[in-house]
Parts: sequence; C-alpha cells; structure tokens
Amino acid sequence: MKYSRVLTIAGSDSGGGAGIQADIKAISAMGCYASSAITAITVQNTIGVQAVHPVPLDILSGQIDAVLSDIGADAIKIGMLHSSDVVNLVADKIEQYNIRNVVLDPVMVSTSGHRLIEESAINTLIDRLLPLSRIITPNIPEAEILSGFKIESEENFDKVALQLSNNRSISVFLKAGHLSGELLVDYFYNAELDEIIKLESKRVKTKNTHGTGCTLSSALAAALAKGEDLSSAARSAKHYIEQAIISGANYTIGHGHGPVNHFWH
Repeated sequence: MKYSRVLTIAGSDSGGGAGIQADIKAISAMGCYASSAITAITVQNTIGVQAVHPVPLDILSGQIDAVLSDIGADAIKIGMLHSSDVVNLVADKIEQYNIRNVVLDPVMVSTSGHRLIEESAINTLIDRLLPLSRIITPNIPEAEILSGFKIESEENFDKVALQLSNNRSISVFLKAGHLSGELLVDYFYNAELDEIIKLESKRVKTKNTHGTGCTLSSALAAALAKGEDLSSAARSAKHYIEQAIISGANYTIGHGHGPVNHFWH
C-alpha cells in the first residue's frame, strides 16, 4: 500500500490556524500523507502576527532534500515565502526534483494585515515560481498585486484569471472572499482545458476564517496527489473548505479570527 504524499513548504503558525499547521490538518483530512519544510517561524495567534523569524536557507534546503530524496511527493503546496532568496531556492528544488503538481498560494498579507513577503520577492515569485506552478490560488488583494489590475467586482475575474495564467499555461483558482454579497463565486481557470468554472457558495457569517487560503490550497494539492484532474480537484477543494468553514463557524477559540474546522467529516 502507498500513501498519496503532499509536501507543504510554508511558514509555521504557532496558533495552529494557518500555515504549516493548517496545511498538515487539511492534507491529512483529505486522506493524504503530509510532510513539511518550514520557511519561517511566526509568533502568531488569532489576533495577529507579532514577529517572523526566517529559517536559514541551508536548513530549508535540507528539509526539502530530506523529504523528496526519501519520502517523495505526489504534489507540493507552497505558502509563505518571505524573500527572493527563499523563492529562488524553492524554485531550484522544484526543478531539481521535477515536481509537476505544484500548488502555489501566493501568501502576501495575513488575515490580520501583517505583511508576510518582502517587496523585492514579489517579482521573483512572478518570474521564477509562477511558471513552475500547475495551479495558483490568489485572493483578490494578491491577484491585484500579481496582475497590476484593480478588481472592482466579479465581472473582472475572467480578465484577471486569464492574465495570471501566463499565456494559458497556469491554472488559476481566484478566490472571491474579499468581495461583498451573500453569494461568493470563486473562479477556476483550467489551463489544460482552457475553460473557466464558477464555484458558488453562500457566505457564512463567522469570524473563524483564519487560514482559509492555506487550507484551500492544501486541499487542492491533496486532491491532485490522489490523481484527480484539475477541475475535479478544484471542486473537491471548494467543497472541503466550504464545509470546514460552516462546521467551524460557531466555535469560540482565542480573541480574534479563529480557524476553520479541518476535521469536519
């Protein structure tokens, strides 16, 4: 018997709601084996991020080598990469190990508003890591930074998704959570079929939304690791995060934005 394996490369959240901790929960809940390479240690809880301590590059490189040379990975999820040096290192490793199923969550700002990436790293992310990704999962502020285009409403989603697809070579899961309204419509552009799928859900009234982006991208990576095609993986991840938000909506933990319920099923 063999596990479907997912390596998450991301920052650690001491509060357990986002980052590596959320990734491991989501990957496990989706029925896959989770391994990790930590890029940074954050001092963080439900209220916000108080400090970030980068992991030395040689230690990060060693973590990735240790996992991929022994355990391997059917998919990689990438989260918080705070500097150009880290972005370049991760891109080098993806090329070295020839990993195709790469899900990039371009984490830039935390739920509480803390900047998690250096300005100089954004262009490196665009130039080096986006082309190596099979799917990217930006929210609206991240999509605006990556595309340079202001998103006013859902009507802009088609244009932005196609712009971020790197000439229709990268699939884009564009998340609508920052828009207002009772109905949320995420757009998934499947680059391999050149089609856009609308994924609808009702807005859940809750403050427990910490780590939703990390959780969604990890669920996507897990679905790909299990062999699902792109559109099926997008639907599976959307269903998983929707149910995790609904199930965790009424819990109280901490004094700020609580987590979703990763193990809702």
